[in-house]
Amino acid sequence: MTLLDVPIEPALIGRLLVTAFFAVVFLQSALDKLFDQEGNISFFTGHFKSSPFPPAAVPVLFWILTAVEATAGALCALGILLRDFRTPGFGVAACGVTVSGLALLCLLVGQRLAKDYAGAAVVAAYFAVALIGLMLFAQP
Repeated sequence: MTLLDVPIEPALIGRLLVTAFFAVVFLQSALDKLFDQEGNISFFTGHFKSSPFPPAAVPVLFWILTAVEATAGALCALGILLRDFRTPGFGVAACGVTVSGLALLCLLVGQRLAKDYAGAAVVAAYFAVALIGLMLFAQP
């Protein structure tokens, strides 16, 4: 039995699921930021009011985060469309999972600087998924 002309194995399914997971997570997050810019910037400004970030830096950091998230989501989605997850190695899907890890590190830094330790713990769980995903893309 095969899935997309590749023998079915747990690592293949894992690569597909992790890639799809981050495609959904980061495309939704980036699109939400694009469609509700005012609400999101207002939220972030309040969230970071006690952090070392000056208020004027929040919109700039917001757009950087949006770009990183959109890149991660787009690469993961492209990896699914190209069926690049079918083989291990550093292809489009693995690039998407890698950029997802970078986006999560950005979020983690922000949560820690805002002293939102509960939010940082949630980001850490997502980061663990990214690391597991990258291990599934490792060459056998």
